[in-house]
Amino acid sequence: MAETALSSATPAPGRCCTLCRFTLQVLRGRWFMMFASFLIMAGAGATYLFGVYSKVIKSTLGYDQSTLNTLGSFKDLGANVGVLSGLLAEVTPPWFVLLVGSFMNFAGYFVIWLAVCKKIHKPSPWQMCAYICIGANSQNFANTGSLVTCVKNFPESRGMMLGLMKGFVGLSGAVFTQLYLAIYGNDAKSLILLIGWLPAVISILFIFNIRVMAISRHPNEVKVLYQYLVISVFLALCLMGLTIAQKYVTFTHVWYVVSATGVCFLLFVPCLIAIREELETWYLRKKQEKEVPSKIVVEEPPLETVSDPKPESEKVELSGSPKSPSCFANVWQKPKRGEDYTILQALLSIDMLILFVATFCGLGCSLTAVDNLGQIGESLGYPTHTVSTFVSLVSIWNYFGRVFSGFVSEKILLKWKVPRTLMMTFSLLLPAIGDLFIAFPFPGSVYIASLLIGFSFGIQLTLLFIIISELFGLKYYSTLFNCGQLASPLGSYILNVKIVGMLYDREALKQLASRGMTRAMVHELTCIGRQCYRQSFLILAGVNLFGAIVSLILVYRTRDYYKSDIYKRFRDEMEANEKEIAMVKDSQKN
Repeated sequence: MAETALSSATPAPGRCCTLCRFTLQVLRGRWFMMFASFLIMAGAGATYLFGVYSKVIKSTLGYDQSTLNTLGSFKDLGANVGVLSGLLAEVTPPWFVLLVGSFMNFAGYFVIWLAVCKKIHKPSPWQMCAYICIGANSQNFANTGSLVTCVKNFPESRGMMLGLMKGFVGLSGAVFTQLYLAIYGNDAKSLILLIGWLPAVISILFIFNIRVMAISRHPNEVKVLYQYLVISVFLALCLMGLTIAQKYVTFTHVWYVVSATGVCFLLFVPCLIAIREELETWYLRKKQEKEVPSKIVVEEPPLETVSDPKPESEKVELSGSPKSPSCFANVWQKPKRGEDYTILQALLSIDMLILFVATFCGLGCSLTAVDNLGQIGESLGYPTHTVSTFVSLVSIWNYFGRVFSGFVSEKILLKWKVPRTLMMTFSLLLPAIGDLFIAFPFPGSVYIASLLIGFSFGIQLTLLFIIISELFGLKYYSTLFNCGQLASPLGSYILNVKIVGMLYDREALKQLASRGMTRAMVHELTCIGRQCYRQSFLILAGVNLFGAIVSLILVYRTRDYYKSDIYKRFRDEMEANEKEIAMVKDSQKN
């Protein structure tokens, strides 16, 4: 009775303390960490905007198409070579990885903005390549710091988690387009400044919320992930609606501000779900504390099992166990698929080699197409403002591809045991159709090609990360998933510079010669007509088809593995953790 009266008369400072404790629980909880990761991912896809601002770099600095494509290839190199961030994540906490990435992002893009605005002396092409490589490489630090952490915290839902996380990266281009139109207007130079400072600020704001937590079972986990999916799909549909509306209707600056405000609101809706889940956890914990009967303990003997619940025999075995062998000693003694491979075991495996070839073909072709969207639209006579439309469509359908691969592949794997590697084959066939639409264009064909290439690109990239985590384990996932995408910048360079760029310049020089002009007589080398990209995109379609055939080998090799229960080891680990926690609690009660 007295306790009830005391609790009802709790002063305001007591309620403030309770509110502070709950706020701290929210900020340190796994649900808010997931929301913070979504925001970091939404700011980590600035590399997909290269098609918007590449034209202003080309015209301001006087580059030809081969030089511009070389710049795009170094951008792809920086965006996909994340070995440094992976190795750094093995020895440092996630907040340090995010901090390094934010510094690299601002430094790289800010210098590019200074060069384009002619605030510094005109840099040489190799210097611009270095700047954009550094800026784009920051994306890997954001991926490693937040995406890898989320996968380790939710291993049993990794397919859906990776689909959502990479989906927000896919939406990044469309989100940035709305923000820069609202803040700066239709100014491609200011877009470079925006992608320099905004992602860095987001990462710094949430560096201490991203951390690895103990694996535990959450009954609402799948439900919450599907709620996040609904929100992100609604956000993608809104962005696509805005993109189409801005193509046919002239927006004033006020309407751009209203559109960007609505987009930001939808980005922050997952925070409300995080607070709701933490509130339910808070009430459940309070309820459990009330149900525990209070008792007075006069004397309690010390319990050795509380401080160290492991049996003595296990202690002796652990203390006397030999040191682990060198990483070179067991390179060829690979564990079963799904168990934790070492870095060298994974990199020297046949499965990784097949993934490397498929990634070279698929992601290399997709990155080449995305980087050339601006010049493709120009050569086919599309209006200048539609270039941002192409990029937004690629970004939005990139998102749909990522969540599709994450959620649908998870569903068909658990229900029908269909290998994820088979879906990768499908994702390599789809962009070949988009390449043919560019090689043989018709009115509106570039819009359809943008949808197909963006959708398949999202599927390929997300499946690559999921398949690596499933075949080679999570122990060295920070390094392995970054090594897995090394083939894409190599493919981008060979296909973009040595094939597409050279063939484009050759057609442009033919057009100059037909008008009696030489390269020295023009500031910017431009090709107009259907023939500019016909031969090169026929080659890209063939490369995609070859990658699909190679990926079928991996489908055959992994068919038995995907028929088994690939998540059993994580469920066993969670059950062991729960039993250990329950044993400690029981010993404390007694």
